[in-house]
Amino acid sequence: MMYRLLIALVALAAALPAAAQVAEFGVHGGVSRLTGKSLGTLGTSRLSLDDGWRFGFRITLNNWRFFGHEFGYAYNRTQLRVEDGQAAEKLGMAIHQGFYNFLAYALPEGSPVRPFLAGGGHFSNFTPPGTSATQGGGSTKYGVNYGGGIKVRVSPMFNVRFDVRQYITGKPFDLPGQSGAVRQLEISAGLAFVM
Repeated sequence: MMYRLLIALVALAAALPAAAQVAEFGVHGGVSRLTGKSLGTLGTSRLSLDDGWRFGFRITLNNWRFFGHEFGYAYNRTQLRVEDGQAAEKLGMAIHQGFYNFLAYALPEGSPVRPFLAGGGHFSNFTPPGTSATQGGGSTKYGVNYGGGIKVRVSPMFNVRFDVRQYITGKPFDLPGQSGAVRQLEISAGLAFVM
């Protein structure tokens, strides 16, 4: 019985049309706009985040004509704002992000212009001043993200892309007075090598 089932599955798989296996390896950079910036209090100080910039890479696998998968990393540079009464200080801070997105394209693989929608999950490691993510520093929170963009083929081997994404993440450091989530708006442009 198992033998016949195995033969049937192999025959079915052989009858399916071959899916496109196009891969893209790209870099991107842009701005990072934050809302829900207040992180709570630490002693008598109120902590919040400022807007910043981001730089990262994406690996995209377009397994089907209209759908694909994307994995990536982004380094976000922001400022930690510490307010204590009338005094305020800004300290450099990083947010490291790893993400996965499912992509749905409006036009099939091979089109010179491809608008797309994206949705998926991510983690954000909020690394305060004086700590390092590589040595276990920071506060890691998980979230969801969604958005869209457009890819434009500029040569047989390269495309440019423009993305707008919204990342919704839990607030880091578990400080008193926290509520809501950190919302991060990514507006970026990138260049990708297409295989």
